[in-house]
Order: sequence, then structure tokens, then C-alpha cells
Amino acid sequence: MPKYDYVVIGSGLAGLYASFRAAKYGTVALITKTDLRESNSYYAQGGIAAVTDREDAPIFHYSDTITAGRGLCDHPAVDILVNEGPERIRELEREGMYFDRQDGTLLLGLEGGHHKRRILHAGGDVTGMVITDFMINKVRACHNIDIFEHHQAVGLLMYDGICFGIRTWNTAACCEQHFLGKNTILASGGASAIYAHTSNPATTIGDGVAIAYNAGCRIADMEFIQFHPTTLYTTSEKNYLISEAVRGEGACLVNQKGERFMKAIHENAELAPRDIVARTIACEISGQEQPFVYLTLDHLNPKRIRERFPHISEKCDQLGIDITNRIPVAPAAHYMVGGVRTDLYGRTNIRRLFVCGELASTGIMGANRLASNSLLECLVFGFRAIEHTVAHQQPKTDWPSFTKYIYRDESLSGEYVRLKKHIADIMSVHAGIIREDSSLSEGLALLKEERQKIHTDNNEYYTLLSNHLITVAGLIIRAALYRKESRGGHFRKDFPSTETAFEKHLIQQKDKDIYTEPVIKNTNHEQGTID
Repeated sequence: MPKYDYVVIGSGLAGLYASFRAAKYGTVALITKTDLRESNSYYAQGGIAAVTDREDAPIFHYSDTITAGRGLCDHPAVDILVNEGPERIRELEREGMYFDRQDGTLLLGLEGGHHKRRILHAGGDVTGMVITDFMINKVRACHNIDIFEHHQAVGLLMYDGICFGIRTWNTAACCEQHFLGKNTILASGGASAIYAHTSNPATTIGDGVAIAYNAGCRIADMEFIQFHPTTLYTTSEKNYLISEAVRGEGACLVNQKGERFMKAIHENAELAPRDIVARTIACEISGQEQPFVYLTLDHLNPKRIRERFPHISEKCDQLGIDITNRIPVAPAAHYMVGGVRTDLYGRTNIRRLFVCGELASTGIMGANRLASNSLLECLVFGFRAIEHTVAHQQPKTDWPSFTKYIYRDESLSGEYVRLKKHIADIMSVHAGIIREDSSLSEGLALLKEERQKIHTDNNEYYTLLSNHLITVAGLIIRAALYRKESRGGHFRKDFPSTETAFEKHLIQQKDKDIYTEPVIKNTNHEQGTID
């Protein structure tokens, strides 16, 4: 079994950046389930939110983030994000990362919930692809980093309450493979592809959530799934995102009758927080024949639109859609706001296990992620996790031995594919944008029925993955049932108001009932750490 100073799981920006930082201090195994470019980070269009303009300030970014989080943001984490974020951006630029500029000045976008232009972008509308490719090149150039593609993480290597690395299934060699590490960084992304309509790649189904939960980690706020208001709607395209930056440039939403509807709902109209825009679109769709609304750009400068959004323009052209006129759009599951609960250094309640990126619940996102904060969170907390390991180095490790026991029965692959689709339908119907007790309860009952159908040997690969899917779906639905209010990315039509009594985090832990934790409102950075 190979041994490393750092084992990093996930090749989104959090995993790539953490690997790059860790390579300065030791050996790194970077493990990903498919190839390095298959991640939410790679497909991110909008950009990175960070204060770089003299007219802006961290306190303004802080205020916008807190407001979007609907009372559930942990203030110290937000304070760290907005104050340390600009330095992480400057470091990237010193490494050679280029953000779009005009006459030497950064071009800054505006997105929903932001009151200042602070969204850095690269390549126009493919920031995620550009910055991910940049970090991939950096990682590939590091002699301290070994890259292992097509290795599906299936469990943590645990001994005496300590994490010693990751258990994987090598899909190319069809065998179980272990990676031991003094420090393990889980950055395997979110879970929104567990829904039928999603902006995410098909691989983003919450493996990391299930793995961490099964090991005893605390899982927070899983009821908050952010639905992106505007994914391209066609019969063939299931997950192409139309960036919020398009609305930031002045695009308007209109219904089937051609009526603009967001101005009557929120003072910021199309740039209202995402949960409000997505929910309003869903209501418009329910009252018309078309399963989509239009994003109209016919009042904007067509040359400017095509220059600012070259890749979205190209995609629309391929589908016979004129981006300078109007684009059919509908909401889709986009971002897992909750996740594995961490402290301000990415630490979990399991020793030597860190979690970063979308998988982590740092307390920044609250009940509703502020647009373009996610890539910045990857940088800020990936940096903090690695620096913490350096400041608190582990003593010489006595490595336990671990048995390999996973096998794969190909005859069960079809059942897994069927289950994955069925769960996606269950989640979309019973735990979508608008929820209620009876529908959520029915969804939970359907999950229990599916659990009973699964092969009984959890050492079998497809059975293990099937249980992971049901675990993640159950965490979302149980939290949604528990939170009897509406807040941010969680809307209950049977409890439409926001209740002060629910201004708290919901925590789920294996073999325990759901319990709550207070939101941290002070800015003492030592508060809320996990021992």
C-alpha cells in the first residue's frame, strides 16, 4: 500500500489547489473517480467573487454573503473568506493565472446578491475551465504529486477513530486499492446529480457525503440544495448552464406571454438571490404550458454579448438558438449548500480527516450560496487546511494494516443504473424546489423500499454505491422534513414563513437522531473549532 504525506480525493478546484499547496511540504496522492477535468469546477462559468476594486471592500462582500445566507452563515468563516480571498487571488496571479482584463484593468462581473462588481472571470464565460486547466498544469508539473485517475473512492481507512487514508476501486484494473496518508483531504464535490434535472456532471452524486457519514462525520444542513435558475432547456441538453453573469449583463426573464415577472417579486429583479429567482421561475412554469421561460437579450448590444459569452454563444448557435434574442431556460439542481461539517481549518470531527470545497459545510453558505463564492472557498479553505497540517505536524506514524474485501459483480450493474435513475426521479418529484410534508414523507418511504431491494452484501461494489445513493438522498429528505420553515434553498409550502426557532444548523450523524447547533455570530476565529 503506497504511503503519502497527503492523500487528496477529488480533482475540482479544491482538490487541485490543496494538492498543489501540499506538494510544497510533502508527497501527495491525488485521486479522482474519472479524469482530472470531470468536476463542477471545470464547468463553472460565472467566475470567482473577490474584492479587487477600490470601490469595493471586504465588509461589503461580507454583508452580501451574510444576507444571501438567510441567517445561517457562521460569521467567522465568512469573515475569513472575504478578507483572505483577495490574497489567494493575488497568489494565483503571481503563479501565472490570467483573469480577463481590458487595458490592464480587471473586468469585473455582477451577479445576483452582489451589490458591487467583484466577479473575476477568465475566458469570458469559462472561468472554471480556465482556472482548472491552469491548476491541472501546475499539479502535473509537481514531482511530489502522483495522480491516480479512474479510482472511485468507496470508504475511509479508519483505525481507532483516526483516518489513515482512502479505500478505492480501481476501475481500470477492476480491483480494490488503498492509499495511506498522514493527512487525508476529501474534496470530492457535491451531490446535485442525484436529481433528474441538474447542471452537474453525472459523477457528482455525493460519494464523499456517504463516505464521511458512514465513517461518523457530522453532516450539516443537507436540506439546502441550490437550484440554478437558468439552465438551457432543450429536449437534448440536460445540464448546460446559462451563467448568472448573463443576467448580470442585463438579460431579463419573461414568461410564455412575453411578460417580465421578476420586477414584481424582488427589488433586484433578475439579480435577486438564486432561491427566489428559481422558485419564481418554477411557479411561472407551473402556470403555463411550456416547461421553461425565456431569458431575453434582444435589448442588449449583440456584439458585446457574443464577446462576453463566447462559449454560451457557440453552444446556442449549435442548437439553433440566437443568444442575442432569447434563450429557453428552466431551473436545475446546482449546488449542495450543506455537507460535511468542518471548522475554520477544514478539520472534521475525525482526526486527520479534512474536507474542502463543495463537500464541506464551513458555515459560509448559510441557507443559500452567494453566487461565485464557491471557487473562492476552495482556495481559501484549501490553503488553510494545508497550512494547518504544517503548523501541527503529525508525529511519526505507525501504519495499521487494512484488509481488502470489495469485489464487483457485473450482473448487478443494470440494477444500479435503474436505481440511480429512480432516485433521481424521487428527488426531483419529492424534494425539489417546492416541498411539503406529505411529498417528502412519500419520497422517504420510496427510498426505504429501494433499500430493501438491494443486494445484502455491502462488500459488493454496485451494492456499496447503491447504498451510498440512498444514504445521500435520505440525508436530504430527512433534513427537509425536520426543518418546518422556509429559508434560502429550502422552501416548504406547508411552512412558508421563516422562523427564528429554526435559525440553527441541522446535524445528522450515523446512529444518532438529528440534532441542532447554534449559528456562530461572533467573529472570534477560534470559536467553533472542532477538537
